[in-house]
Amino acid sequence: MTEEIITSRSDRAGSASARRKRGILLFLRDLLVIFVVAVLVSFLIKTFLIRSFFIPSQSMEETLVKDDRIIVNQLVPEVTPLERGDVVVFKDPGGWLPARVETPQPPLVAAVDWFLAFVGLSAPDSNDHLVKRVIGLPGDHIVCCNALGQMSVNGVPLDEPYVALPPGESKVSRDDFDVVVRDDSLWVMGDNRYNSKDSRYNTQTPLEGFVPIDNVVGRAFVVSWPIDHWMWLDNYPQVFDGVDKGTG
Repeated sequence: MTEEIITSRSDRAGSASARRKRGILLFLRDLLVIFVVAVLVSFLIKTFLIRSFFIPSQSMEETLVKDDRIIVNQLVPEVTPLERGDVVVFKDPGGWLPARVETPQPPLVAAVDWFLAFVGLSAPDSNDHLVKRVIGLPGDHIVCCNALGQMSVNGVPLDEPYVALPPGESKVSRDDFDVVVRDDSLWVMGDNRYNSKDSRYNTQTPLEGFVPIDNVVGRAFVVSWPIDHWMWLDNYPQVFDGVDKGTG
């Protein structure tokens, strides 16, 4: 009888241990499934909906400061049309950015950076993209500057509150220009007008300063980091009110 009791207790203890082990394995399995699903969802969101970029230069100050993180809506322009005033991220149309030498990374750092980029939490290709504000859509006639230093689109002078100018300067562009935007292209400019290598200063490139709409990755709609810079990005529709009815 005593041996049977000892055996029974031993069996129960073994069974309890097996259940605990099985429970731990099930927990780890569920954790792995949740992790894989989260990674896949993040990848799909980054690929088709939104992704993160950092600001590599001072050309969009004061709206965007160097090293700010922005979230970009990738449904623009395929699903949602572009509008004048949108802050867009686009791939270099050719010749806008200087050649960049890749800096070798330690294998572990490279692996972590690859994973973060895969799920959309890092943007190692930010230096291969540019961030500017859309001023002109296909067919727009853009002229700068009038006697008040304003730029006009289709004959309508613009009052641009987002523009940063040097102290005492009222002219919104150091250099005058007169262009008609090509089909399927954009004319873009930085908000920091006297410190932005934008469409005005890329007219010697193959596309003469115009940005193909196909090069647009998406529209930036929020500053996500740092926290004290958090804000929604406005495209200032009131600035371009009446432009579609302009005289050209």
